[in-house]
Amino acid sequence: MIRKLKDGKYRLYSRKKDEKTGKRRNLGTFDSREAAEKHERQVQYFKRH
Repeated sequence: MIRKLKDGKYRLYSRKKDEKTGKRRNLGTFDSREAAEKHERQVQYFKRH
């Protein structure tokens, strides 16, 4: 899940909520949406290999 921050950057959050905190885990902050989407694909690939 990618959200745009107030400063114009994009942050990648985990798809599931953390059971302890009830919030989504921050998986990185990026300057462009394309960079965030690229990293999300890398994360999904890594989870399955």
